[in-house]
Parts: sequence; C-alpha cells; structure tokens
Amino acid sequence: MVTQLDEAMNPVLDAAGNEIKVPTLQCIEVVFEKILNVAVELAVVVLFIFLVIGGFKFLASGGDPKATESAKNTLTYAILGLVLLIGIWLILNFIQYFTGIEVTVFKIGV
Repeated sequence: MVTQLDEAMNPVLDAAGNEIKVPTLQCIEVVFEKILNVAVELAVVVLFIFLVIGGFKFLASGGDPKATESAKNTLTYAILGLVLLIGIWLILNFIQYFTGIEVTVFKIGV
C-alpha cells in the first residue's frame, strides 16, 4: 500500500544501484497534515470527555453550591472550547470562500 508519505519521497539510486527513497519538502506537508488531524481529533475527544465529566459532576452535586458551581464551570469551558473550534473552522472557511486561497491546505512551493 502506497501512502502519501511514500508518494512525497523521491527515489534515488545508491552506490550499489539500489533504489532508496529520499524525503523532500513535500514530506513536511504530509507530516504537518497528520499532526493537525490528530490534534483536532484529540481536541474533539477531550471536549466530549469534559462534557461528560461536567454533566456527571452536575448530577452528583446533590445541591451543594460549590459542587454545582464547579460543574457549571466545567460545562461552560467545554462549551466554550466547542464554540472556539467551530469558530476557527468557520473563519478559515470564510477566508477561503472570499479570497479563493486554500488556507486549510498546507502546501510548500508551487
């Protein structure tokens, strides 16, 4: 199976005539894309976990004002994180729509 990283490498012959793959600047594009994908997925998982924790804390507060306030803060920050993620995505898409520049695609060179 050929991966994006394999496609980004240039084949070169060594002294014995064996083909080896040499990384190019396009490899940075692929690695950067993978890192961003993992970061976004991790952010979504953490967001879900904090929503569940906040909900559980709220249910388990039992009317205690301090525990209820702590649960509200957890839920507030989790929802704020969700709004921030969606806001960043919307801003990047608006920039791409109005300027025609692909700001969501990382490319080096022409």
